[in-house]
Amino acid sequence: MKRVGIVTSGGDAPGMNAAIRGLVRLSALEGFEVLGFERGWEGLLTNETSHLGPRSVGGILNVGGTILHTTRSPRFKQQNNLKHAARILAQNRIDCLFVIGGNGSFEGALELSRHTDVQLIGLPASIDNDVYGTDETIGFDTAVNTAVTEIDKIRDTALSHERAFIVEVMGRTRGFLALTVGLNVGAEVILVPEVKTPMKQIVRVLTENAEKGKKSSIIVAAEGVGDTRKLAAEIEKSEKIEVRLTVLGYVQRGGSPTARSRTLAFTFAEKAVDLLSQNSGNRIVVLKDGEVTSVSLEETCSHRKRLDLSLLKLAERLST
Repeated sequence: MKRVGIVTSGGDAPGMNAAIRGLVRLSALEGFEVLGFERGWEGLLTNETSHLGPRSVGGILNVGGTILHTTRSPRFKQQNNLKHAARILAQNRIDCLFVIGGNGSFEGALELSRHTDVQLIGLPASIDNDVYGTDETIGFDTAVNTAVTEIDKIRDTALSHERAFIVEVMGRTRGFLALTVGLNVGAEVILVPEVKTPMKQIVRVLTENAEKGKKSSIIVAAEGVGDTRKLAAEIEKSEKIEVRLTVLGYVQRGGSPTARSRTLAFTFAEKAVDLLSQNSGNRIVVLKDGEVTSVSLEETCSHRKRLDLSLLKLAERLST
């Protein structure tokens, strides 16, 4: 009987629990035994485990976060700890480790693969949607819808008080979330880390909007673009209009996953178990042009996913 492990690593994303449920139940149908490593890579190093079966994952698909918990583990990158993690996998007789997470998780998995013969199979789950090779990650759709719902409410207040609002969304280094959210809330300005937007350009857009009769504006900014409080102050000084700042924060990570995020979790889990059955490891499951397929861990970790800047241009045209 094959024995498989599951780990959720890095930042949590809505739909991780749905992926765990899918992996456990589909593995059980194949006759595989499932062991969950708790608290991400840290739990692998400390050998914190729990047995998972079809009944133990009941009632979790609609719950945000991860029942296995997650934490950052900088020490996992050290060679001696990678070797120790490989020994833990061997002690637990693990044939395959399913890794649910984002770029950092897969970089850790790639390093671990150099110290073990255990098959490593990744399921991309991240609200940042920045994993190379996949068009979408588990949890991204939920995070987008959470942010859109909140900004639609802010728009009501912006219109009522005739103000400009800056809404900061997550995205320390990448702007996939900010761009998709900004497009879908009709933001007048979208700020992403990939594109440097001068202050004079932001002011020009707000000025032109005012001349067209617009009484309010929404600026969606990824957290990685810089200090949004300073930006709000500079706009107020330049435009002599009231500017308010809202930081959405961790609400974007939580909440019940959308049907889209759940479906992605289930189909990714199915593909991951299929890869295991075919003894095809060191890969991650991806969605590419509507098809669930897979790419190698090395390919994912050695490339940077490109932001679709044509969507930024579309958002600008639609906000006129």
